[in-house]
Amino acid sequence: MTTGRKTTTVFLTILSGLLLTILGLTQQWPAWAWPALAALLIALPAAAFRTAARRRGQVPITFEEQLTAAPIERQEQHVRHVALPSHWDDYDFLISATVRWHPLDTSDPNPVLNPAGLAVEAVLDRARAITEQREPSRASLVQHELSGVLSRMLPDSMGHLHAMAENVTLTLHQHDQERLDKLAGVRKDKAVWEHQRKYEQSKRKYLGEDVLRDTGSAVVWWLAKNDDHVEKTVADLGLLAQLTSAANNTDVPERLRDLIPQPRGEQDNFPGRDSARYEQEEAPTAADHFADALNAMDFPQGDPRRSMLAKQLADVIRTQEQHETADDVLRRFDPPVTYTPNHTAPPDHTDGETGPPPRT
Repeated sequence: MTTGRKTTTVFLTILSGLLLTILGLTQQWPAWAWPALAALLIALPAAAFRTAARRRGQVPITFEEQLTAAPIERQEQHVRHVALPSHWDDYDFLISATVRWHPLDTSDPNPVLNPAGLAVEAVLDRARAITEQREPSRASLVQHELSGVLSRMLPDSMGHLHAMAENVTLTLHQHDQERLDKLAGVRKDKAVWEHQRKYEQSKRKYLGEDVLRDTGSAVVWWLAKNDDHVEKTVADLGLLAQLTSAANNTDVPERLRDLIPQPRGEQDNFPGRDSARYEQEEAPTAADHFADALNAMDFPQGDPRRSMLAKQLADVIRTQEQHETADDVLRRFDPPVTYTPNHTAPPDHTDGETGPPPRT
């Protein structure tokens, strides 16, 4: 910058001297004016340099050279499939990563002879503090957490070096992963089964304690199911009375017995037997009432709906702690199937009914 100022001052001095020389020749200055002009041109630049030097002050002769920090030497070590504990016993994480470190300047008289091992130990200690608090079923999530925690250069416990890790991967043993998948499937299936069981219990409780509690409740329920068709509900009063009596293991009330329809030709099945005397000798069972209800609905023997309704009725009866009655209904209308040695089913003669034929 100083050299530029000097060059500019000399250039302006020469230019001024030329202009004054041309002006003196054209104006025909006297001879004594030319020495004065030369002295002026020499004195003005010198005065200008001195004035500028006083304003700037003294410039230091030497400058200190700016020193740059020496580059940090970093080294790395690869680790693969190192087992780390998880929150569950016997389920270990397997970590793989690239460990990087750089030594610190210390005055320790005992130098570290294996800095790679010390760096790996420091990184694994940091990783273990996290994995032992995490469940093994969340391995992919824990991997990202470790990638963030281990990405910073931190000193080891003794202060000999700084260490970090990158390219972190976290997995499980293959057989451990298979076990976890099976456990997850079992838990899901159990949850579904629990919901189904509660639904069936609720349904049986609803039918046994509400719908079939008595004939009146059954009539109201049947009326709601048939969209207020009063005629159909009245026609089914006998059927509803029989179902209610069978579900509660009681006899049909006397006032409703006249409503029970009598199947055509039923009396022919008992030639020479007086029905009133038969009723006195042996009271009809719940299975007998249910048989009358099935006949009233025109479900002939061999109709699969008979066994289906028998199973449903048996479930309702069991909610009333009437297990013997439920077993009796199943024996008559849904007996176990037996097979002959040639694996052919015996002919279905009476839809599985083993007791006496239905009676009114």
